[in-house]
Amino acid sequence: MNDPVSAALSGEPADDPVRNWRRLADGSVLLDGFHALKHALRFGAEVPVAVTVDRAAALALADDLAPDVRDRLADLLQEVPEEMYRTLVPRPHPTAIAALAVRPSRASNLAVLDHTPRTAPVVVLDNPRNLGNAGAVIRLAAGFGATGVVTTGTLDPWHPTVVRGGAGLHFATAVERLDVAELPPGPLFALDPEGDDIRGLKLPDDAVLAFGSERSGLSAELRARADHLLSLPMRPQVSSYNLATSVAMTLYHWSAGAP
Repeated sequence: MNDPVSAALSGEPADDPVRNWRRLADGSVLLDGFHALKHALRFGAEVPVAVTVDRAAALALADDLAPDVRDRLADLLQEVPEEMYRTLVPRPHPTAIAALAVRPSRASNLAVLDHTPRTAPVVVLDNPRNLGNAGAVIRLAAGFGATGVVTTGTLDPWHPTVVRGGAGLHFATAVERLDVAELPPGPLFALDPEGDDIRGLKLPDDAVLAFGSERSGLSAELRARADHLLSLPMRPQVSSYNLATSVAMTLYHWSAGAP
């Protein structure tokens, strides 16, 4: 097979884990740490290679925190020397566990995002700038059962720092970068300080919830597409909330069925 990821998943005889890692790394998603690997496995990720510096300790962690994936971890995890592990990851995780996963295709993500009727909103981050914020939002969206998270602009929502911040929960929701013109169907609610108080409105399940950039707020293009502008309650003279906090407040409002 010409595709190294397909070869690793095909059942061919296993190579040295470091050799496998190095040939797969450029086309794969880095899962950094135990929790990222745990979540990816729970939500169906294809993981061709996983390494740790202490296999017994990693499996003991699974026994305590994730017995549901313990057997799969036992099949996957291969022990490597610590100095070798450190050459494979840009920033070693405290659990000393790392894995590579197959990124879902754009077509499969779009099939989820565009499917109607939806039973949960799509979150849109309009031209976000902070990788950590994007990861935190994906983690929130997965926790609330959102249909997906879409970013516009140049930030890659599958950047390793975003995946690390999302704790592997990219595989629990559809995550894709799109242009504003490509946003999923559904009524578009954009958060803006000049909008109507969110407490006076019930958000529908098929809502598209848009949040502006940390620096400059909503782009003119997205604002023009919005069906409704909404604002979050905020004390006077407080300028803004953190992006992830704003998303959490809005998804909680949706989940509570308020007003």
